[in-house]
Amino acid sequence: MKKDFLKFQAQTSPHPLAMQVSHAKGSYIHDSEGNAHLDFVAGVSACSLGHCHPEVTKAIKDQVDKYMHVMVYGEYIQEPPVAYTKLLASLLPPSLETTYLVNSGTEAIEGALKLARRFTGRSQIIAGKKAYHGNTMGSLSLMGLEERKGAFRPLIPDISYIEFNAPSDLGEITQKTAAVILETIQGGAGFIEPSNGYLANVRKRCSEVGALLILDEIQPGFGRTGKLFAFENYDCIPDILVMGKGMASGLPVGAFTASHEMMSTLQDNPKMGHITTFGGNPVIASAALATLKCIVESTLMADTLAKEKYVRSLLKHKFIKEIRGKGLMLALIMESSEIADFLILTAAKRHLILFWLLFETKAVRITPPLTVSLEELKEGCDTILEILNDYRQ
Repeated sequence: MKKDFLKFQAQTSPHPLAMQVSHAKGSYIHDSEGNAHLDFVAGVSACSLGHCHPEVTKAIKDQVDKYMHVMVYGEYIQEPPVAYTKLLASLLPPSLETTYLVNSGTEAIEGALKLARRFTGRSQIIAGKKAYHGNTMGSLSLMGLEERKGAFRPLIPDISYIEFNAPSDLGEITQKTAAVILETIQGGAGFIEPSNGYLANVRKRCSEVGALLILDEIQPGFGRTGKLFAFENYDCIPDILVMGKGMASGLPVGAFTASHEMMSTLQDNPKMGHITTFGGNPVIASAALATLKCIVESTLMADTLAKEKYVRSLLKHKFIKEIRGKGLMLALIMESSEIADFLILTAAKRHLILFWLLFETKAVRITPPLTVSLEELKEGCDTILEILNDYRQ
């Protein structure tokens, strides 16, 4: 199987981890050799409710027995996407009322960029330096790191950059700006939170010049920071909200939400201004609806903050210089990238799943399912400390 995997399935790096998966349940992934791996990554923040949550799997099976794909997005009335978008609207500020369902976070970014340019009639998009919004051409155009995008130029034009958490850069947002797009918490850069009212100040500047504010909640959304969406922590409401990853407990999905007035501009001039075949798929929407209900009808969001405190209390070590992030979106900032690599690779041998971040080489990701237990957190944290104690500089 490994030989076939490497030959027939396209790879994203020269050295994939290549664990052969047998099955997964709760906080554990089981390999083909019978080992149970404690999952501190959750499919890169995607498996919000762990693996094969019973409410999600039931919703999927029930919908599969009714119908699956029937028509391209937005033509037929299908109960799961309607119920999902209605519930989502009830949980968001009134200005965020209409949701366009797509297939992934990066596709949602593409739709949000098109919507911003269509609604404002402007072309300039301002992104954050060291941002990561995905890898399709529009999303890649927002990335500030030339070494990761240079090989794919030319990209979409009229993109500018500001430093995240730098109020001095806000003057770059002008009446030529269609939208400012920021990750609510910068992910690939190292789980960097906005500080000193930064997002509120960006919001104010956008309103002053008529620019839209797009917040990328693909990773911190759906309870991972103790709120349904991370922007609720920072006194800032976006014009367009982008989401993905944790929406459907591991199924491929994304969405962008705005006012009904704004979203309606994609309907005409031109007609079908944004289209997708599989967006709003009823099976995926059923999983997303079950996920959202489980998150908001339980204590998971409040528990997430308690679990963050517990992890922080356990993970004290001379090689851990800082723990960034909020809730169960945490990154250990190690003394060096060598220690980060040692920890992640050794943990894999010890059946604990950790992972890297894209740009910050000293970071180790800790984003377990929201359903992870305190006992499982202790098990994983104890393993991390044991591995660090074994490291020899």
